[in-house]
Amino acid sequence: MIPHLEPAPICRLGKWNSLFVLSLVSGALFQPAVDARAQTAAAKPEPDVIVFTNGDQLTGTLERASGDSFVFKSDVVGEVTVSADKIKELHANGKFVAIKKDERITRTSKQPGAMTYGDNAISVVDIKSGAPEVIPVKNLANLIDDATYTAEVTSNPGIWYGWHGAISGGITAIESTQTGQSYNLAVTLARLIPSVDFLPPRTRTTINALETYGKITQPAIPQTIPPTLASVTKTSIFHADAEHDKYFDATKLYGLVGVSFDHNFSQGLNLQQIYGAGLGYTLIKTPVQEFDVKADVHYERQNFQPPTPNTNLIGTSFTEQYRRNLPAKIIFTESGTFIPAWNNLDVYSAIFAAGLQLPTYKRFSLNLNLLNNYLSNPAVGFNNNSLQFVTGVVYTLK
Repeated sequence: MIPHLEPAPICRLGKWNSLFVLSLVSGALFQPAVDARAQTAAAKPEPDVIVFTNGDQLTGTLERASGDSFVFKSDVVGEVTVSADKIKELHANGKFVAIKKDERITRTSKQPGAMTYGDNAISVVDIKSGAPEVIPVKNLANLIDDATYTAEVTSNPGIWYGWHGAISGGITAIESTQTGQSYNLAVTLARLIPSVDFLPPRTRTTINALETYGKITQPAIPQTIPPTLASVTKTSIFHADAEHDKYFDATKLYGLVGVSFDHNFSQGLNLQQIYGAGLGYTLIKTPVQEFDVKADVHYERQNFQPPTPNTNLIGTSFTEQYRRNLPAKIIFTESGTFIPAWNNLDVYSAIFAAGLQLPTYKRFSLNLNLLNNYLSNPAVGFNNNSLQFVTGVVYTLK
């Protein structure tokens, strides 16, 4: 007879032990995901809230303020501008910097803090003292969010930050008894730091280049025996310049260093080089127009077609520049420069430019430019004046 054996107690509890172990493993595996979701949900900031004077509310994000106008972005109505007299309360969860009218801004003068609005005044908490700074709206110049203030004021932007500009080009081709081609290409780049209009500029860098090239081949008519070679006429006009401006203590006065290079086959000028430094002043700066005047002292080297001798000059460039935004997003630009030489008073030059940029489709525009160069001492046999009318298609980079 086979004896009856009772199973060990551990075997009777095996199912419950398995369930217990499984629950521990499941908790270990899924708890981090649950905690991560909980932290993500907790990390999502509460929306900013505008309470209007009539009791209505709008939720979204406060972006900035200029004077008594607050720019607010909502998922429901998009970006709107609300005047302060229509706001009873405004609660923002982000950090902001408030700039008063005529307040001088430096990299260390402000720290972003929590902001609230009510009773026609904003209150920004000072991070160091914890005390709020109360500014009536009538004395407010700008309200700037933490990210913008850090990027534009306190940080050191990289070499590629903040550039904007345009590339333009045009072509003309002739295929007949005569054959010819004409090309023009221009590049304009500029960088203003800070790059926003509501902060005073610290530095400005500009780079410009323009090339106009043409070639016409004219056969001899009537042809002779032996054949006469066709005549070839070339045109090549090139200009490039770069300038870096440094503003003095958030004023309209700035120091500058600059270089320029010119080649003009129509005047027998192989290469003109200018290296200088000077001062400039922004007489007018509004969202619609800007007008600058500047002057420098420079070294100038002129290389001409032989037999005209080359020259080494010390001179000054007197320059005015104007830009205006016209209706229909048309941009008008104009500049003039007079360049006398002080070590040879008989030598001087002048440059005048005017242009219109007419928007056509998205970032594409039509460019119309008038350029005039004058040299008092062109190469022997060449004219003093060189006039160009250039058209092309412009693509705005930013």
